[in-house]
Amino acid sequence: MNRHLILFATSCLSLLLVTLQPVQAVTVVPEGNRNATQPGVPAASAKRTRELNTTYEAKYQKIYNLLRTDSKLRSKIASVARTYGIDPVHIAGALVGEHTYNVDAYDRLQTYYVKAISYVQQGLNFDYQGETIGAFVRRPQFSSCAQFKDSLRLWTCREDVWEENFRGKSVGGKPFPNNRFSAVFFQPFYAGQSFGLGQLSPLIALQMTDMVNRYSGLPKLDADHAADVYKTIMDPDLTLPYMAATLKHSIEVYRRVADFDISKNPGITATLYNTGGADSRARVLADSNLARVANGEQPQLPEENYYGWLVNDKIDQLRALF
Repeated sequence: MNRHLILFATSCLSLLLVTLQPVQAVTVVPEGNRNATQPGVPAASAKRTRELNTTYEAKYQKIYNLLRTDSKLRSKIASVARTYGIDPVHIAGALVGEHTYNVDAYDRLQTYYVKAISYVQQGLNFDYQGETIGAFVRRPQFSSCAQFKDSLRLWTCREDVWEENFRGKSVGGKPFPNNRFSAVFFQPFYAGQSFGLGQLSPLIALQMTDMVNRYSGLPKLDADHAADVYKTIMDPDLTLPYMAATLKHSIEVYRRVADFDISKNPGITATLYNTGGADSRARVLADSNLARVANGEQPQLPEENYYGWLVNDKIDQLRALF
């Protein structure tokens, strides 16, 4: 047989064998809660709700009524959801969770616009004991992050460097708090604070700024211009794209890393919006399921937390909004 013909036949056989290799199927996470009863709500949320002399149900009704009565807000949510290719109920679910368990919603959307302007006028900075975030991330410990050009991987890398090299440690004679990166450098008013309709943290906004620029055309955020970051997370017209980007990223990373399609379960996306760390959580779940399958067990589906459980429990009301 001709040598070239043999090579051609071998190449075709190899291609056929590759084509026949099994492909890991993506599992669609079904609607509804995996837990029969709601997982426990953190003590801090319960304490805050008691101090405000209100209830979770009252807070839910307040944010739900804002969504129900404000057609312009619903229209904005639907428009942004189309741009990012997600169901608008994911955005509504994140809003409901934040304002039920973290803060009360304002009665009118206009209040958020007024607040946004007030933050721009305050001349904010992101720093810790006089060291700006721009100067801090130029320290040599962050040199490995320079390889990342996209905002998500860049700021995620910087957050990882903080955890490994600075959190709770003394570096160069300067002690650093045993606290989250976002709490130390990105919350100049008080630790634990997030802002606006979507209750986004400045660090999340900085991570998502490239995606928002790509999909919505909004200017990229710069950590050295803190007032612009705060205006973005306070202004509903600007924060909704950042919410959508955060939710879209969670859906994408769970599909890519953990082989789960969570786009049909807003309780799961709301859970990840609440907890953050979708990338690391997807990796942990993927590793855990590899071990389970190796032991002859069924893979474990992603599960909702207390926050996501409420979203799935109220899903009929939320879907009816759109």
